[in-house]
Amino acid sequence: MATGRSTQHNPNPAGGTRRSRGRGIPDATVARLPLYLRALTALSERSVPTVSSEELAAAAGVNSAKLRKDFSYLGSYGTRGVGYDVEYLVYQISRELGLTQDWPVVIVGIGNLGHALANYGGFASRGFRVAALLDADPAITGNVVAGLPVRHTDEMEEIVRDERVSIGVITTPPGAAQQVCDRLVAAGVTSILNFAPTVLNVPDGVDVRKVDLSIELQILAFHEQRKAGDDLADEDGEVPSAPAAAVVSGRGPEQGHGYEEAAG
Repeated sequence: MATGRSTQHNPNPAGGTRRSRGRGIPDATVARLPLYLRALTALSERSVPTVSSEELAAAAGVNSAKLRKDFSYLGSYGTRGVGYDVEYLVYQISRELGLTQDWPVVIVGIGNLGHALANYGGFASRGFRVAALLDADPAITGNVVAGLPVRHTDEMEEIVRDERVSIGVITTPPGAAQQVCDRLVAAGVTSILNFAPTVLNVPDGVDVRKVDLSIELQILAFHEQRKAGDDLADEDGEVPSAPAAAVVSGRGPEQGHGYEEAAG
C-alpha cells in the first residue's frame, strides 16, 4: 500500500526514524501493528492463550527481534518461558490503533469497488462504521447497498458534519478523486483511503493512504517474469511470455454509471 503526500515515511533531517504523533512510536512499527493484530485475532479465535515471539513473528511475517522491539514501544515485554498473553495484546494493539472506539467512515463512489467495500463485513468488528455511501450519479442514489441508501454527493458536507466523519474512502474514477478529496477535507475529514489510481494533493494535517491495484499487479508481473526467466528460459536464452493475469471485477450488466472504478 502506498501513501499519500502527507504520510510519506521519510527519515527526518537529523537522520533518525520518523515517529508517529502521540506516544512516539516509529511509523514503521505502526505499519506492522495491523499485521500483529491480524495474527493475534486468528489465535484468539482458536482460543490460544499465549504465544511466543517466534511463533507470532512467523505468523506476521517479520523476525522475532523486530517484533520484540515493536512491542517494547507498547510497554509489552512478554513473560520469559511463557510468551505473550494473546487477549491482552489484542486489546493493547487495538487501543494503540484507535480501534476501541467507533470510527464513522464515508465511502464516495459506489461502482464495483464501492459496492464491494460497502458489503465488507469486517468493518464493524475492527472499529469502523460505514456512516454513508455517496455517489454523483442521480440514477443510483436511493439504491440500497449493504443496508444503506446511496446518497448524492451534494449531501457530503452535511453528512460529514452530522455523522462526525473523520475518515473518507475514495473509490471514484481518477478524474473525480481530487475534487472529492478537496470537498472531504474542507468538510473536516482528516484521513483518506484512496483507491483511485491518482495521487491526491492534501494540506498538512491530512493523512492519505493509497491502494493502487494496478501497481500491485505490475509488481506481481515483475516477479512472475523473474520466475519465468529462472525456470523456463529455453536453450537460446529466450524468456517465454508471461501468462495473462485473470481479474474478477464482479461487475454486473446493470452497473455502468456513477463513480465507477477505473483500472488505472
